[in-house]
Amino acid sequence: MANSTITAELVAEHGLDDKEAEHMIEVLGREPNITELGIFSVMWSEHCSYKSSKKWLRELPTQAPWVIHGPGENAGAIDIGDGQAIVFKIESHNHPSFIEPYQGAATGVGGILRDVFTMGARPIANLNALRFGNPENNKTRHLVSGVVSGIGGYGNCVGIPTVGGECGFHPCYDGNILVNAMSVGLVEHDRIHCARASGPGNLVIYLGAKTGRDGIHGATMASAGFDDAVDAKRPTVQVGDPFTEKLLLEACLELMATDAIVAIQDMGAAGLTSSSFEMASRGDLGIEIDLDQVPLREPGMSAYEIMLSESQERMLMVIRPDRVEDARKIFSKWELDFAVIGQVTNSGRMVIRHQNTIAADLPIKPLADSAPEYDRTWVRKETSLSTPKPATEPDIDTALNLLISCPDLSSKRWIWEQYDHTVMADTVQLPGGDAAVIRVHGTAKGIALTTDCTPRYCAANAVEGGRQAVAESWRNLTAVGAQPLAITNCLNFGNPERPETMGQFVGTIEGMTEACRILNMPVVSGNVSFYNETRGSPVHPTPTIGGVGLIESLNSMQRIAIDEAGLHLILIGSTYGHLGASLYLREIHGIEDGPPPPVNLNLEQKHGSLVRSLIHRGTVRACHDISDGGLLVAVAEMSLAGGTGVTLFLPETDIAPHAFWFGEDQGRYVLAVEDKNVEPILLTCCSENIPALQLGTSGGSHISVEESFQISLADLSYKHETWFPDFMKNTDNRSVED
Repeated sequence: MANSTITAELVAEHGLDDKEAEHMIEVLGREPNITELGIFSVMWSEHCSYKSSKKWLRELPTQAPWVIHGPGENAGAIDIGDGQAIVFKIESHNHPSFIEPYQGAATGVGGILRDVFTMGARPIANLNALRFGNPENNKTRHLVSGVVSGIGGYGNCVGIPTVGGECGFHPCYDGNILVNAMSVGLVEHDRIHCARASGPGNLVIYLGAKTGRDGIHGATMASAGFDDAVDAKRPTVQVGDPFTEKLLLEACLELMATDAIVAIQDMGAAGLTSSSFEMASRGDLGIEIDLDQVPLREPGMSAYEIMLSESQERMLMVIRPDRVEDARKIFSKWELDFAVIGQVTNSGRMVIRHQNTIAADLPIKPLADSAPEYDRTWVRKETSLSTPKPATEPDIDTALNLLISCPDLSSKRWIWEQYDHTVMADTVQLPGGDAAVIRVHGTAKGIALTTDCTPRYCAANAVEGGRQAVAESWRNLTAVGAQPLAITNCLNFGNPERPETMGQFVGTIEGMTEACRILNMPVVSGNVSFYNETRGSPVHPTPTIGGVGLIESLNSMQRIAIDEAGLHLILIGSTYGHLGASLYLREIHGIEDGPPPPVNLNLEQKHGSLVRSLIHRGTVRACHDISDGGLLVAVAEMSLAGGTGVTLFLPETDIAPHAFWFGEDQGRYVLAVEDKNVEPILLTCCSENIPALQLGTSGGSHISVEESFQISLADLSYKHETWFPDFMKNTDNRSVED
């Protein structure tokens, strides 16, 4: 390939259209060689350049007094007091995980971990958000098996607890699953490291594992949809080694404890190309690289292959010459490759040498700044205004049994029990609640973490879906007693060149922007993943939100479990019985239609602030927000979590029973409180003009609604817990082959 003639066909194979090819020649001032073409193709790919999304991402709020670093660094960083910061980010590894589920998911975890510890933070928790196709699809079980074992295998070996996430199923993901990985780290303010090269004469250091041919064209693969030749893309999937990652993590953090590092960058998408260009571009400097000094795993690699390889567990660092030997000793101790491969210059150019010749000579700032930016044509989808009304309705208890055991609402214990969620001994709230909680080591503070999205809302109305995704994160953090601080996002969409898809993206950003501003939750990091479609069929718009909140004292942390008799249940928020785009309609009646529930962000803020204050006063014994499945599902989840039944009252209302119990109205919580606190809480709600309703009491071994029905908690638990194990039965979860 190194001797290939640059043809129009070759340029097209690299993902550049005619106008982009002309622009490339203008920036370069001449025809590129094959290595330069490869570099342009990855740097200007959708995955690396955000050329279809930059215009709209600028609308998102990114600042607050507690934000230390927003978008633009390897990960976001927020202040949590006492000189400490939380560093976090979420990213996609969708296409690789569909092609090779074990390695795709595993390397997704490895990549996001490196984004966090590159900033100087020690990772303290991982989360994920997974979307699979129809459970009846023959390939779905294989994909679930490979992805879950890949996430667990990598995270468990590195020794970072996987503490939370979500998992959903829908036929729209049959040909393109979503695997979004989130990592969270802890660092002192004065130990945060950035990726801005400085100081001409400083040395460029290659760290970590050797470079091989795996992952070449990974960034361009992530910038295109799938077709019938998807299996031919297997060579573009990286192969991970969690044990090397652990060594790299410890070696980097040890060196970061000194003052040797000028800049550091993970070799993620596009490998050595993106890491070197990004550091030089941020510092407005140049870099010279000698590829003969790069540690290689395979003989005979060309400059093109070395620059575009996405081999895992590698870092690029800029260091002062007088500290090289100190750094080398640290990496030698950890048995990792450490090679001086170049130096920082003031030329403003990337000069790459290989086998005593210049393999590439490119202007850095013009290449980075001239990346295409498109204002794509977009259209807003017309939203259905009416909610379908089924001709007949099942009994309430029948509907509850069906919902609690459906793929989306069934217990995900089968998944999270394969993850080590207690390693490091600071996990204080396990998977299965509204949000995971991690103790800030050696303190009484807690960090609450969650991943959230409701794709069916976004498909029905992108603006409302964007609002709800952020609001759901806000509620989950609030429900455990945390003050929501900031979010990261992974925006998963189809082909942005389709006006309908671009309209979904624009609408989602609009809704997210409004929610982030009103709820004061800025976006500090994130990722856009376009082209999630197969043969022109896109996934639902899926803007996954990773939320982070602070609990000042773990003594005020709250859980969802009702685990004692004699408690009173109080509903906070208004119920209208909204069934449009609900799980009830989809799972019980097979209907996917109607508008999603409206999100009143001012009421979200008001209700959430009240709930947090009640939790902090110590007047709440259990709390759960109401989301998928509605009120009765939320109460059932609280009972199942604590093993205690509840007796509910049938309120006087004009709302039909099915709509009352299964409607998905937003901004609502269920509280379980002691008898002595009922009246004070109701009076507080009244004084603040917040709707509150007594629902019932806890006790016994059943869930019942007055004389309407009674369900054995044991029977409901069996249905809730067995769907996933039954689905995965006779599957070796370690297998990655069909």
